[in-house]
Amino acid sequence: MDNQQSFTLLPIEKLFNDSHPNFENYAFVMRKVIERLNARKMQDWKIIQAEELISHAESVIDELMKKGKLHFESLGHIYGTRPSGKVEKTESDRAFELRVSETIENQLLYFPEYEVAFAQFLYYVDSGTTWPEHHIIAPTPAKVLNFINDVNRLQRELMKTTITYLVDTDSGVVKKSFAQDNTIDRADVFLEETIKNDIYRSVDEFFKNDGNFYKEYGLPYKRGILLHGAPGNGKTTLVRSITGSTSAPVIYWQITEHTGSYSVEEVFNTVARMAPAILVIEDIDSMPEHTRSTFLNTLDGARVRDGLFIIGTTNYPERIDPALINRAGRFDSTYEIPSPTAEVRRAYLKQLDIKNLFNDEQLDDMANRTRGLSISQLNELYMSIAISFHYDGMIVYQRRIEDLQKQHRRSSKGEWDQNGGSIGF
Repeated sequence: MDNQQSFTLLPIEKLFNDSHPNFENYAFVMRKVIERLNARKMQDWKIIQAEELISHAESVIDELMKKGKLHFESLGHIYGTRPSGKVEKTESDRAFELRVSETIENQLLYFPEYEVAFAQFLYYVDSGTTWPEHHIIAPTPAKVLNFINDVNRLQRELMKTTITYLVDTDSGVVKKSFAQDNTIDRADVFLEETIKNDIYRSVDEFFKNDGNFYKEYGLPYKRGILLHGAPGNGKTTLVRSITGSTSAPVIYWQITEHTGSYSVEEVFNTVARMAPAILVIEDIDSMPEHTRSTFLNTLDGARVRDGLFIIGTTNYPERIDPALINRAGRFDSTYEIPSPTAEVRRAYLKQLDIKNLFNDEQLDDMANRTRGLSISQLNELYMSIAISFHYDGMIVYQRRIEDLQKQHRRSSKGEWDQNGGSIGF
């Protein structure tokens, strides 16, 4: 059996220019690659199939290389007609900056610790166009398996210190990673204490001791919570405080008009490799109609593996059908993030006032006058007061509060009460 498996009817070492010219076009490139690998380390190199690695090569291997987490050697560029270097925009979203960067494109990459090589082949046709295919070359499949396991481990460790966004585009799911800076302390989340404690305890217990609490009590090691409420009341702030204070990979899924069945599969395959992890789905009500059935079936299926904590948010709870919530394994609990109470509004304005512009009477007065305003509108109020004080030396806020309340009423009447359909089946 072993002898039969090792026998190849059309080996790449043999020339097939006359009998099989198309085969020879491919074999010629592979022959050059193996010659170069043998010059680095002589052994019996083989092409290994590993779709789990190939499908995430550009987003995972490329990132680990750039971050210096994966030791590699470039054994040369493959095609003289393809790029031999790369200039790209940095990952920072604060300014437009360019850098010289490593790329897996058109390189024969060798990972000496694992004895695994990686290359991107191009197929040239008469019209001159090409399409790429990735290939893994190693002595044995076991070497590749070890490489994949370590790549997943390294990616998970890296994602603990970054925020990862998966964005659905017309060309597929694009992965973007950003430094986990400007995190929000839990003490800076202005929300009713009972709700805060319930949410934070749920998250903390999920990731403590590899979910030992769930095993001890015989609970499924999966959880989903849905946060809803009017815009500007702190749902995003609450999520950022959770993700910034949890030692687990955090993945944000940005739903767009391009979200489809392929996107759902790609996202959940990615988070499954990173579990235990947090998946954040903001504005979940924006899921395209044609994708919703696939999404809910995926939540129910085996691809949502143990260790996945899903946080969904929506400004429009009336668009969320009970089918999404009232079923184990989807969203187990829902929390309304309401408009801040007078007590919360006063505490928040006091925290914003780093220059101590307000006395206690003014804080009390503003807290009473700002009924119905959201957290984001309180930010705008403080900005207006600060600008006025900076230029005129006066604390003026009554008229600005009235303007903000008018805006709030118009927004509530024109948007909050609209029924744009529902997500449900």
